[in-house]
Amino acid sequence: MKKFLTMLMVASVFGLVACGGPTEEEKVAAEAEAAAMVEEMMGGLEEVMEEAEEVAVEATAEGEEAMTEGEEATEEVVEEVVEEAAH
Repeated sequence: MKKFLTMLMVASVFGLVACGGPTEEEKVAAEAEAAAMVEEMMGGLEEVMEEAEEVAVEATAEGEEAMTEGEEATEEVVEEVVEEAAH
């Protein structure tokens, strides 16, 4: 009886191990789901990168404009000082 129960237990263990993994269909479905999630994340990343690029371009344009205005103001002040010194 002891040998019979041992053999039954060994057979049960083999049966559980053999049936434990996912099927090929489940593997393919999981891979497809993972690929879809990666694609979704990459799409969101591309949108964020485009928005960041637009903001950077706008900030650069504003910075250049402010720099030009600052240079013009400096030139005006220098001209005024030179004119006052000449009088």
